[in-house]
Amino acid sequence: MQNQTPAFKDYALLISLAAIFGLSFIFTNISVREIPPLSVAAFRLLIALLIMYPIKQFAGQKLPPIGYIWIFIFLSGLFGNALPFALVSWGQVKVDAGLAAIFMAVMPLSTILLAQFLTDDERINRWKMAGVLLGFAGIVVLMGPGSLNQIGDELFRQLAILLAAISYALNAIITRKLTTLPKYSMVTALMLASTILLLPASLIIDQPWDHAIGSKSLSAVMMLAIGSTAIATLIILTIIDRCGATFLSQINFMVPLFGVLFGTLLLGERLTANAYLALIIILIALALSRRGQRASSC
Repeated sequence: MQNQTPAFKDYALLISLAAIFGLSFIFTNISVREIPPLSVAAFRLLIALLIMYPIKQFAGQKLPPIGYIWIFIFLSGLFGNALPFALVSWGQVKVDAGLAAIFMAVMPLSTILLAQFLTDDERINRWKMAGVLLGFAGIVVLMGPGSLNQIGDELFRQLAILLAAISYALNAIITRKLTTLPKYSMVTALMLASTILLLPASLIIDQPWDHAIGSKSLSAVMMLAIGSTAIATLIILTIIDRCGATFLSQINFMVPLFGVLFGTLLLGERLTANAYLALIIILIALALSRRGQRASSC
């Protein structure tokens, strides 16, 4: 049963989750220096699967039986894990961790826009529309108005991270079909589907055994798998069980802030003035969209 009033523990979990997601951009930045991006994403999922499977077994839960539900499991595995993990890893070869975190902040705004066309109960009102338009204005500021006139590798990598955010948004709609599954069973099934989708491609394309990989990069991938994938998923489920998805959505304000903070403190990144301006614009956009969600629920 969900708590109507979040307790201190719930806010502590929320802040911890935001910090874990913020750190994921740091670990990705470190790991892709020596490990091919596709392999970073694939190994992250494989290790998370090896963690989640015994947890599922200990909880006495079984994988969903073969049937129609696996179509949605594989779709969710594709758009919620395999595709965005690969895109973010590839993007961060050239894009700083702080910038990547800001780009990913458009995910909830993208969800609002997609829900307008793909669902019957999530309609756009004036506040949501204002949030979406302002959020994408923030992206223009972040990339720079002249970016399309200077098409190059870095621009494509920025667009890849934006595409990952849209992929996450699409997955937020797909996962509605999976809410009836036991939580550990659902997460393990998603990790299994994601690994099946990504691991063969990474082995064929990257041939990671041909790369000289140091302990620092391996440790970063392990932290991505343990923290940002397995533990983060368990925290998400705990928060939703206790306080609901609306309370969890507040994390969208904190993740880009943690991403920028950790990028500055741990990697010595120095963002441009327009990046900080874009961060402010996107956070305001998120606030407007949340007002729109409250208005539509009244």
